[in-house]
Amino acid sequence: MELHSLQVFLTVATERSFSRAAEKLLRTQPAISLSLQRLEQELGEKLIDRSGKDLILTDAGRAVLEYARRFQSLHQEMDNSIAELRDNSAGRLTIGANESTTLYLLKYIERYREMYPKIKVQIRRSYSSKLPNELLDGNLELGAISYDPGDERLKSKVIYIDALAFVVSPKHRLASRKTVSITELGAENFIAHNVLSPYREVVLREFLTHKVPLRMDVEMPTIETIRKLVERNMGVAFLPRMCVEQEIEQKRLCEVRVKEIHVERKIRLIYPTRRGLSHAAKAFLAVVG
Repeated sequence: MELHSLQVFLTVATERSFSRAAEKLLRTQPAISLSLQRLEQELGEKLIDRSGKDLILTDAGRAVLEYARRFQSLHQEMDNSIAELRDNSAGRLTIGANESTTLYLLKYIERYREMYPKIKVQIRRSYSSKLPNELLDGNLELGAISYDPGDERLKSKVIYIDALAFVVSPKHRLASRKTVSITELGAENFIAHNVLSPYREVVLREFLTHKVPLRMDVEMPTIETIRKLVERNMGVAFLPRMCVEQEIEQKRLCEVRVKEIHVERKIRLIYPTRRGLSHAAKAFLAVVG
């Protein structure tokens, strides 16, 4: 059943006239009559009694009229909803990110919410390594990762450049140093992040290249727990600098440069190449620039 046929019937029933309905719908009267006949044939019921001078609805016609009014109301709601989405005054934006990359999104989310306060924003926590597939499977629209996915099916945009920072407690023997050599770290106990990442691999490779033992007796699931253990002088760690900036400023942690290790950390916003993005996602990309 076509919605147009229901609209024609609703107009005829409301106007109580084929000619007035034709004028209102900018159609010819024969076209209006034909559309109504097709609707009656499809339903297998007469909707209008044409035997008299006045237009009278049959019982079936009165029943269909009620549904036609509901359809019209729903159609208007749908048009309004689409218009709101197009104007970014409604909708939902879902972005995938892990614990640390979420921090890099905060300033953009703040600006986005100021511009589009009615759009609901959900940051869904996910392993960075799984985000590309989640995007390709359609579970997410955007993702924030700290490596180049190297997949032609995904586009990426660098939104922040950070670096890994070597941090120690203010009580640690190296706290007063500005720089150290990697060879001085062989006796240190590292608090490691037990989530695999390209940056963990870089650190492992550098220690192996310089033939320095890397002790990782403690591994934790979150950056927050690693940070707290380092503050308590239970070990040292390599962490994204943005994640420890506040602690360094407040002198709860000390950053020491390791001469042989400089790991740049590019945070990228990724999204599918071929799949169309929602108005909400396109607006977020515009905010990011």
